[in-house]
Parts: sequence; C-alpha cells; structure tokens
Amino acid sequence: MHIRVVMPAFNVAPWIGAALTSLQEQTHPDWSAVIVDDGSTDGTEAVVAQHQDPRIRLIRQANAGVSAARNRGLEEAGGDAVLFLDADDWLARDAMARLAAALGPAVAAYGPFCFVSESGALRQRKRGPFPQGDILERLLEQNLFANGGHMLIRRSAVDAAGRFRTDITYGEDWEFWIRVALHGSFVVTPGRAPLLFVRQRASGAYLRLAHDPTSFRSCLDAAFDHPALIARLGRDRLAALRARTEAENAWIIGRELIRHGDHRAGCHWLRQALRAKPQAKRAVLAGAAHMLGLLPEALQGPFRPYPRAQ
Repeated sequence: MHIRVVMPAFNVAPWIGAALTSLQEQTHPDWSAVIVDDGSTDGTEAVVAQHQDPRIRLIRQANAGVSAARNRGLEEAGGDAVLFLDADDWLARDAMARLAAALGPAVAAYGPFCFVSESGALRQRKRGPFPQGDILERLLEQNLFANGGHMLIRRSAVDAAGRFRTDITYGEDWEFWIRVALHGSFVVTPGRAPLLFVRQRASGAYLRLAHDPTSFRSCLDAAFDHPALIARLGRDRLAALRARTEAENAWIIGRELIRHGDHRAGCHWLRQALRAKPQAKRAVLAGAAHMLGLLPEALQGPFRPYPRAQ
C-alpha cells in the first residue's frame, strides 16, 4: 500500500526536521510526502532541503492557511491512502505499518497517540478505548482525533469527501473527518503504543482558540448543515445531536478557560454543560473545579494550568 503523506508547514523550522526524520525511519517503506510550505519566513524550506529523499517533495505557496495547504497537497496524484501529518508532530517508527495493516476494507484506520510538550517531553497518553465501525454520530458529538496524524484514510474516501473548507478557521479538520465518516466504517489499530506524538505549542490552534465560545461556530454550522448528513440522519436527529455537541463543547470551553486562568467563567461553562448533558463523572469533576483553589496543582486533574513551554 502506497501512503501519501500531506504536510502543511508554516514557520515550523524548529520542529519539521523531527517530523521528516520520523517519516524516513518508518518500517513501512512505501510512502511519499508532499510538504506544502504555506509562506514560511523562518527557514522552514532550508530545513526540508536538508532531508534529501526522493520520496519527499516540497511545494511553496503564498500564505493561504492550513486548509488551502492541505488541499494543495491533495492535488498531487497518487497514493492508495492518505495521512495528514502536522509539521510539528512526529510518527512512531511503526505507525504507517500498523495503520496499513489495520485498514482492510474500512475507509479509515486510527489509534493511540501521545501529547508532548513544545520541547518533546511526554505529557499525556491517549490509549482509548476508541470507537470503531460506523462512528458518524459519535464523531458529530465529539472530535475523536487529535489531528490527522494518527489516522490513515483510503484515498477514494478522501476524494469522495471533497476538500478542506478554507472558510473554517478552527475545527476545519473535524468537519472534514465527519464528511469522511459519511462514506464508511473506521477501524482501530491493535495495541496501545502511540502512533503519533502531538506537540502542544502555545501558538497552536487548540491552546489559542478552544476556550473561545465563538471558535466552534463555523465548524458546527458547516458540519450540521451538510446536505448528505441531513439526508442520512434527518433534521430531528441532527438537532438532538447538535444539542449534545453544544454541551460537549461547553465542557471543553469551561475546562480550557480554567486552564488558562479564568476560573469564574470556566465554572459557568461547566455548569452549562452539565445542565444540557448530565454525567455523574463530570458532576464530580465540576464540583472539584469549583474548589480548585484548595487543591494542590498535582490533584487538579484535567483543570491543571497549562505548563509553560519547555
């Protein structure tokens, strides 16, 4: 199976070398990569040039955003399957081999990942359990993926889904995964070892935008208004699912506000999430969040302040 890696890159000179090295060290040798330099000004192109490999191709374009960069990479023909790797992350050596072996007749395969600090220090492992089969409704309710780096998508499903929407500035990948899920089932790779190491940078979209209630709006509007989704599930079912999604996002907003230091607003959003979607575990967590000032940082769980870049 030939895997086409699409990598958007914008001012990632300190990190893209590790991403490219992880490609060159893959135990699955049948791959090619298109790096789309989206108007970098920090020497990203020079770092890519150091990784001389006939499987790696660099394309430069004026800055147009991550979705436009991914779409440009998809214009390059070839590949039985596609993996979207962010330029500041890196793959485990056996990631492609495990994903390719698991894919079978499914439209996509995915599996565990690990968050790391800006310097690459391990922070948090995400080992599952992950849903598989028809995950459309689960995916509508909650983005199940860190990003596209721990997911291998059959090329025919990518082409059937279309392209990334350039009018969505946050959650554009989530909206795209939903369209992929309209075309078939997902499978999960065996094993608990991470496929992908996701670098959490202070300038990353999640840390910058996940605590802003307005950030989710355009993504959700695009996803829930898609004609194929309406035809598949019907407007009543979609309305019920969207209410659950809004509650899920409210929890994320609250948690992230607290982690960014706005405790009062964060607790307001947590309460709103629980009213819309009561859950016993989250009720306990919300109670703990309200008493966060009494707890040492080591016991603050998902509400721990973000550590400084290391």
